[in-house]
Amino acid sequence: MYSLRKSTLAALGTAGLASLLGGCSFEPALRVPHSPSDQVPYTAGPSPKQTATAPGPAGHAQTLEYGQDLDREWWTLFHSKALDTLIAVGLKNSPTVAQAQAQLEEARAVARENASIFFPQVSGSLSAERAKSSSAAFGGNKGGFRYSLVTGSLNVSYYPDIFGVNRLVYRNSEALVRYQQWELEAARLTLTGNIVTAAVNVAATQAQIEATRAIIAQEQKLLQLTENQYRAGAITYLSVVNQRSQLAAEMATLPPLEQQLAVYRHQLAVLVGQFPAEAKVPDFRLSDLHLPEKIPVSLSSELLKQRPDIQAAMAQMQAANAVIGEARAQFYPTVKLTAALGDTASNPNLFFNPISSIWSLVGSLSQPIFQGGKLRAQEAQARAAYEVVYQQYRSTILGAFEQVANALRALEHDAETLKAQQEALESARSALHLVESSYRAGATDYLSLLTAEVQYDNAKIAVIKAQSQRYQDTAALLVALGGGWWTQKNDMPAPVAEPSSAAQAPASTS
Repeated sequence: MYSLRKSTLAALGTAGLASLLGGCSFEPALRVPHSPSDQVPYTAGPSPKQTATAPGPAGHAQTLEYGQDLDREWWTLFHSKALDTLIAVGLKNSPTVAQAQAQLEEARAVARENASIFFPQVSGSLSAERAKSSSAAFGGNKGGFRYSLVTGSLNVSYYPDIFGVNRLVYRNSEALVRYQQWELEAARLTLTGNIVTAAVNVAATQAQIEATRAIIAQEQKLLQLTENQYRAGAITYLSVVNQRSQLAAEMATLPPLEQQLAVYRHQLAVLVGQFPAEAKVPDFRLSDLHLPEKIPVSLSSELLKQRPDIQAAMAQMQAANAVIGEARAQFYPTVKLTAALGDTASNPNLFFNPISSIWSLVGSLSQPIFQGGKLRAQEAQARAAYEVVYQQYRSTILGAFEQVANALRALEHDAETLKAQQEALESARSALHLVESSYRAGATDYLSLLTAEVQYDNAKIAVIKAQSQRYQDTAALLVALGGGWWTQKNDMPAPVAEPSSAAQAPASTS
């Protein structure tokens, strides 16, 4: 009875010590780098508020509405049903998104596994033994005796979280769950951005092909006109040769454009998780895409919350911070409580008889004394690892602000470029018509006509490129701002809840 009372008091004392020190933690305060305030613009100098206008498709002004939220399905701002459908297929079938989802499920399973340490571990055992024992060990000279033994027990073990090690291990895994959640959101955002960019490339390349074919048709007519003038003796044969060379050069630009179109179509097929030969890629046209006129731009402080890559980097910092606490806690004792309750008897009929009952209650403590510098090296390693992810977080923030700033300036300059290219195209078109009329009348030489042709061809292709660039940079800005997932927070995976029993966060640092 005395030994039972003594063991019980020892166990209760250990549990009391665990309760007293349970609020202690060796996890350092999270160190977060400086970020600009909302009053600081994204760009060097005043941020653009409205872009210039230009004649023709995709030439209207774009208004940048600072402090406004994006729509989650940001690509719907382009008002293309074909694009909406393709993105829906991509989000459903993309292997990169599916991989990120599987990694999230794996991280959740690891977190649940680590959460089990907060609770007692209970196991049962049952054994039956038949043995012969020698009597010589007891000084006898007989042949020994035989016996049977049946033992069954219920075993319980528990690690009191005295210094918060268990909680730190769990917080590390919980942070990694959040990291995988944001990686999944980043995979979705990257996928939608790539699909929109590839769709714009398809539309732009298709427009260049159509423009090139129209130019080739015009060159063929000019070649026929030049040959007729040569037959009439109005020009030399050199003009015919030059026009044929111009036609051949223009025709040579068509196959690379068709190859590029095939590459973009194949890219779209793979992005939506399909084989190029089986995918049904829509025939995108620039005229089918609506350039967003009003673009919401989040404030600087909100960008840190809305960019999935920034949130993922923050989760990595939190995980690394918990590892530092784990390394510091290794210098202190580890306590383990074990208990067993069961029966053992030589006859199964006596198995549940009170005289056959057995029990044990054990409390153990282990304290590192000399590890050859191992523990300090582990702590130094954890701190260095935290510095790595800290600098990665800084780089991620700087990169995000750089992307937004570049995209804002790009929208401003793209509009100015398109305006200038449209004016150049109109001038080249007027000049070509005048030179053609003069050439037909014999008042202008062929060199002037050839120069006007080249200028018009280049201007027409340049306008198409400038139009597509506005679409691409608009998509780049919307992606750089985070894509708008936060307007429907219920779609974000819920973080794993920390157990409330023995895993409460510490109130102070000890």
